[in-house]
Amino acid sequence: MDPTTDNAGQTGDPGNARAALEALRAEIAKAVVGQDAAVTGLVVALLCRGHVLLEGVPGVAKTLLVRALAAATELDTKRVQFTPDLMPSDVTGSLVYDARTAEFSFQPGPAFTNLLLADEINRTPPKTQSSLLEAMEERQVTVDGTPRPLPEPFLVAATQNPVEYEGTYPLPEAQLDRFLLKLTVPLPSRQDEIDVLTRHAAGFNPRDLRAAGVRPVASAADLEAARAEVAKTTVTPEITAYVVDLCRATRESPSLTLGVSPRGATALLSTARAWAWLTGRDYVTPDDVKALALPTLRHRVQLRPEAEMEGVTTDSVINAILAHVPVPR
Repeated sequence: MDPTTDNAGQTGDPGNARAALEALRAEIAKAVVGQDAAVTGLVVALLCRGHVLLEGVPGVAKTLLVRALAAATELDTKRVQFTPDLMPSDVTGSLVYDARTAEFSFQPGPAFTNLLLADEINRTPPKTQSSLLEAMEERQVTVDGTPRPLPEPFLVAATQNPVEYEGTYPLPEAQLDRFLLKLTVPLPSRQDEIDVLTRHAAGFNPRDLRAAGVRPVASAADLEAARAEVAKTTVTPEITAYVVDLCRATRESPSLTLGVSPRGATALLSTARAWAWLTGRDYVTPDDVKALALPTLRHRVQLRPEAEMEGVTTDSVINAILAHVPVPR
């Protein structure tokens, strides 16, 4: 099968799953230039049923990334602009009184979708931020005491601005830990920025991805087949011990007040397996763990104030740990 064809009618043959996911990355690149790491992170999150926090300054295509992902997978997507006056019911939905029947009926909120884009999530108060916790962890929302399951697949892609903190509400550690990955979306290189402007000069419209040639190349069935294959990827006891040693080292680092929890260790193992499968192997290597360590762990640790004042970053701490923890042979 040609991986660039529409897979909407396919049944998710495991033999085609990897080709479909590889085509997915190539399809997103038609709309987004120079963000290969972020694109790969989104695909890994889909494979792991995880959620993603995208961090970058305004104008680096964070929203476009998510929209392109939805267009290339034919997933339903909804966008919520998080603002200080946003209420929890604006996300989860609410009961609405119907005068014709004299009864209350549930009106689903934007959380009832496959791909929820939570734009500038740190601009809304904690009460509204917390409305996503149940959705992210349990894949359901509870309204008026009734739990309501969310569609499958379900992924939250939240964005935040790292440089403008006025009027924001930093995400609590408990919510940060619910994100599988924290992906930094950097400013493009000079050549990539030239490519972006060249595309716009040629008529590229980021609001019309179909015209840009982005079309569905991976179905929900392909995702299910891929996830089943990822679950078969071999993890040796040595790799498991390596992941544990890395995470335990963060708890002992003098630069950190908070290290990686066992949930974070589980997340690192999951993302390493997904990356190993994406690169064509049925077993995990230490390099797979290293490749996903930063995006999987950077938001699960907390710097000491004195280390932060000295210019230390969470990424530099994790890189130092990767350099010092013995690698299994």
